[in-house]
Amino acid sequence: MTQQGEAGDSGFTLIELMISLGLFALIAVAGLALVDGILRVNGRTEARLDRLAALQRTMFVLTSDLDQVASGRIEGRGDRLSFTRSAPGTGGLATPVRYAVAGGVLVRAAPAPQLLLPGVVSARWRFWDGGWRDRWPLDDSDEAKTRWPRAIALDVQTAGPGGTPVTLHRVVTLPARAQEPQVQ
Repeated sequence: MTQQGEAGDSGFTLIELMISLGLFALIAVAGLALVDGILRVNGRTEARLDRLAALQRTMFVLTSDLDQVASGRIEGRGDRLSFTRSAPGTGGLATPVRYAVAGGVLVRAAPAPQLLLPGVVSARWRFWDGGWRDRWPLDDSDEAKTRWPRAIALDVQTAGPGGTPVTLHRVVTLPARAQEPQVQ
């Protein structure tokens, strides 16, 4: 007897190979879908963290500026605010600062423009002096021009995740105004 029959049984059949390749392909597709999902979630998370960092940076800069407001006028209405700030601890000079919305970006000009927060739909400055006011100074008298509000609020509406509008509200109390020496 010959041993031909035994030698032919030692390999894989074509059907077994096809089934193995099909299972491997299914596992590979599932793995790729999982990796793709993880990368998309990672991208969305990074975008949200970047947006949160921009919001935090904007609020820090705004609060820092208003904490260092110097003698002089504070003017604002609607979507703009201007005042003078100084950095007395570092011996810095008094610097005029302006905030405004331009092209959907909250811009700080002091003196060079700094793009603080993109994606701004609207911004509204309000001033506390026993009640919230939409503009400051309240009138054009010399006394009103030299007075400061006790607090300034910023309401910013931005495009949130998925385009949903999100409103941020920040209130900063102003430091007590130092009395300027009177000339006699």
